[in-house]
Amino acid sequence: MTVMETTSTTSTDSCAGPPRRPRRPDGQDMYTISEVVALTDLTAHTLRWYERIGLMPHIDRSHTGQRRYRNRDLDWLDLVGKLRLTGMPVADMVRYAELVREGEHTYGERFDLLEATRRDVLARIAELRDTLAVLDRKIDYYAANTDADQALASERAS
Repeated sequence: MTVMETTSTTSTDSCAGPPRRPRRPDGQDMYTISEVVALTDLTAHTLRWYERIGLMPHIDRSHTGQRRYRNRDLDWLDLVGKLRLTGMPVADMVRYAELVREGEHTYGERFDLLEATRRDVLARIAELRDTLAVLDRKIDYYAANTDADQALASERAS
């Protein structure tokens, strides 16, 4: 059973954006760990670690004990990747996964966790915009002075 299968399937909420690479149709979506590595660009070590820490605790196994991932697991990994990009601490990601597994009665807590992360992302975006403005001013300054230096050098050479 996957993290996402432990919640209601009637919800229209999707975990992440469209998949990056073609996937198998549902029902035929059994992926080995090496296939998931190729699809997600995560390492096998990272996938096993996610499982150990509770970020993905319910990965199906084959009769020989090999991990078998499904499309829903790939969707979950897409979301985890987005959460990592936000700078969300791993402990908060694990808490979010726990809340998802606990069911719909945790929507409020999930909302609060994601809203706090969103505020952090917006603050970082504002910081980066300010930094970009400083860089643009410096680049414009150097571009103008480089052009002036080149014009001056051309005049001296004539």
